[in-house]
Amino acid sequence: MIVEQIWTNNAYRNFNYLIACPDTGEAMAVDPLDHQKCLSRARDRGWEITSILNTHEHGDHTGGNSKMIQATQATLIAHYNAKDKIPGIDRGIGAGDTLQVGRVELRAMDTPGHTMSHICLFADSERPALFCGDTLFNAGAGNCHNGGHPQELYETFANQLEKLPEDTRIYPGHDYIVNNLQFTLDREPDNEAALTMLNAIRNQDPNDALVTTLAQEREFNTFFRLSSATVIARLRESFPDLPDHPDRKTVFLRLRELRNSW
Repeated sequence: MIVEQIWTNNAYRNFNYLIACPDTGEAMAVDPLDHQKCLSRARDRGWEITSILNTHEHGDHTGGNSKMIQATQATLIAHYNAKDKIPGIDRGIGAGDTLQVGRVELRAMDTPGHTMSHICLFADSERPALFCGDTLFNAGAGNCHNGGHPQELYETFANQLEKLPEDTRIYPGHDYIVNNLQFTLDREPDNEAALTMLNAIRNQDPNDALVTTLAQEREFNTFFRLSSATVIARLRESFPDLPDHPDRKTVFLRLRELRNSW
């Protein structure tokens, strides 16, 4: 499997992706908002885009669909519950469904929270990878403002993302890593991993962005650090009614609430 991360350089800081099979030259475009960059990259690599996967229904992820389909006749794939939200879906998928890109196999994960019709793709290969749209960001978690629910997002983290292999590479839908690391440090000032990473990537070129692993995310993504004594102590400053030993779900929901206005 070959992955091309494509920086759109737009106001929303979107990443688009091409997932290609090195044996057949077939490729899948994931959330190809900037269809021109995606098509250009595929041409440069000699790939044929045969499918499009929308992780969810928001316009900054679906906005390139029609022109991409016009150019390639690619099959459009999305969550089966998004059929009334994304025009022209050819295949609706859900948890456990398998997608083929040439000889590359990808497994769909039904990951509600950011929206209730959100798909992540997992490549269970020698180098596992997660294409996570707006569910999981580098050092952060998706918001739930436009059709989602924070309790569902917590369940997605706890019951699905937490169980993936430590070496899973993380491919999110946006480049928010600097702001997210700053939020981590606001919540956990003694997090040396977050500080070291922030200093290392503060001025990175998004055209050559760092790809983190799940193991790294556990070190500096505050939405995985729900048992940290520092996180809980800082949280209590904003929520004095927090129990002495809050459960992980309560910590997650309070963090998500704070992040909404941070």
